[in-house]
This record gives sequence, C-alpha cells and structure tokens, in this order.
Amino acid sequence: MKIIDRRHFLKLAGAAGLTGLPGFAPLARAADAALMEKARAQGKAVFYANITAVQPIMDAFEKATGIKGEYTRASSSKFIPTILTEFNAGKLLADVLQSPQPMLEVLKEQGVLASYRSPATEGYPDWAVKDDSITLFGIEYVSYLFNTDHLKKADAPARYEDLADPKWKNQIVMANPANHPSTIAWLVGLKEKVFKSEDEWMAFLKGLAANQPMFVASFGPTPAPVESGEKLIGISMPKYIVTKAPAPLDWGPRSGQPLLGTSRAIALTSKAPHPEAARAFMDYWLSKEAMGLLAKDVGEYVLAPGVFPAIEGIDKVEVLPVRDLSDEDLQKWGREFGKIFNTR
Repeated sequence: MKIIDRRHFLKLAGAAGLTGLPGFAPLARAADAALMEKARAQGKAVFYANITAVQPIMDAFEKATGIKGEYTRASSSKFIPTILTEFNAGKLLADVLQSPQPMLEVLKEQGVLASYRSPATEGYPDWAVKDDSITLFGIEYVSYLFNTDHLKKADAPARYEDLADPKWKNQIVMANPANHPSTIAWLVGLKEKVFKSEDEWMAFLKGLAANQPMFVASFGPTPAPVESGEKLIGISMPKYIVTKAPAPLDWGPRSGQPLLGTSRAIALTSKAPHPEAARAFMDYWLSKEAMGLLAKDVGEYVLAPGVFPAIEGIDKVEVLPVRDLSDEDLQKWGREFGKIFNTR
C-alpha cells in the first residue's frame, strides 16, 4: 500500500482550506506525537547498510528520539543475497536499508521495499526523490588523491587527462578496473559526462593504462600507498581526507571538471518489524543534522541542502551521479578494461 507523506497530506489539507481552521495545526501535531509514541513503544529501528562509520548518527538518533538504532553492516558482495534470503524466509530483521542505488532497485523488484517519502527531503534535488520507495541521500564520489608531502599542488594533475601523462608512470594506485563495479561505473561516467568524444576518452584510458597503475581490490586500500609515499596519486574518494586526517592528502581535479560517483540510497522494508520506528529513523537519517554528521565526521558527499564535507573546495565543485550500469554492462566494460589495462 502506498504511504502518503506528511507534506502531501498538508498540501491536500491546504487545498481543502483545513489549515486555516483553528484545530488543524494541533491535530497535525497530535498525529505526529501519536506516531512517535508508537515508534518509541516499538523500541528500536534495525538498519542494514554497507556504509561505514555511522555510529555517531545511531547515537544521535537515540538521543533525539529515545529509539535505539541497531546497525548491521553488510558488505556489498553479500548485501542482496543476505536480504533476499531473510526476506524470502519471512525472517528479515531490517526495518531500513541503505546501499548504492542499483542494489535497492533490485530489492524493490523483489517486493522488499515499502513506499515512503520522508518530509525531511525538503530541498533535496528532484532527481533524488523521484522514486516512491528509494530516496537518494548522497553520492559515493570519486576523484583522485595526491600526497602533499611529495607533490606540490601546483605540480599535481589538474585534470583527469593529466593522469595519462607518462611522468606518472608507476606512481598511481587504483581499484582494479576489470572487476571493481564502482571503478567501472566511474570510468564509463567519464566517457559520458567529461570527455568530449569517445576517441579522447579512449586515449585517456590507454595513457592511464600505460602508466602501469598498481591495482587493489577496492577503494578502501587506495589511500595507504599514497599516505606512505609509495605512490604519489590514488584514484580514490575525497572522503579519505577526513577519515585519514592528518594524512598528507589533497584532491583533484581543480580545473572545473565535475566529480562523479554512485548514488547512495535508503529505503524502508515492506515488512518492517518496527514500521513507525523505521519511519522515524529514515526521517532522522535524511535530516540536515544527521547528514551534517555524515559529511563532517565521515567526509561523505550528501544531498541535504547546504551541507558539505569539511574538505577544502568541495563545496565549489559539481558532483554528479553516474548512470546505473546493468550486470551485463558491468561485465562487458570489465572485460574491455581488463584488456586495456592488461589485468588478466
């Protein structure tokens, strides 16, 4: 059953002239209070996610609402299988799910998600709230990092194209472009959103490959070789400037090119064990207060209006979501990048 959010209800009430009635505002507040009372009675909201370092938000949620947030981290590779196994057995414990957008879209197709539009999304971009079940709250943004102890900002790559300069041979670390989904999507995103032609994009790929990057399994290990000075540049996420502070890291490009990344999303489960607590949790998660914690403490790029990570210059750059790639596209481009980068 589709759930109508409170903003829509207020619009309907306004159109009917109810908001001008003396008893309407107290009635709305009473309804909110009644829902919150039910949420507190349910005791907790169970949150399955593949994002890290969210405990400060869980603690703040409990302090603000009196409802415990119970967090379980599921790795990307196990996220969908774990949830579908529990859901199909009628034993899904999660009230709220968070993951990259494509994963939630798969779960929506299987009936795992409930319809809900949180009033906390006021001011979010229209493209972030167009789905009736899935709300986008951030972008897992990717660019490149460099070591500021060994590389002056003026000498660092200013554009993506500069990563193909032969002077960076054996000086770059990146996640394996043959099998790391986010890196595959990022490289395809550069073709679609940054480079003017496919020929220019292909020249960039071949130049980057010729520089013989060191390959690691995911973004997680990319900052360490840059921090230590083993490599000067890492194709990675700017959030590590926050989480690895005071490591000597800075980011690029600083030439006006956008940063790209996969959309992060959140949704309620269709058979949530604690439905009112679930809505309270999602409302809090999407609030400026919670998104501020995620941006400040974790360095995430969030979509709450006016909220930015504490990273110099990030508030001035355009950050765009990349297109969701199908499994077939990921496999196709993974094979292509494996040939170009000679990872086989």
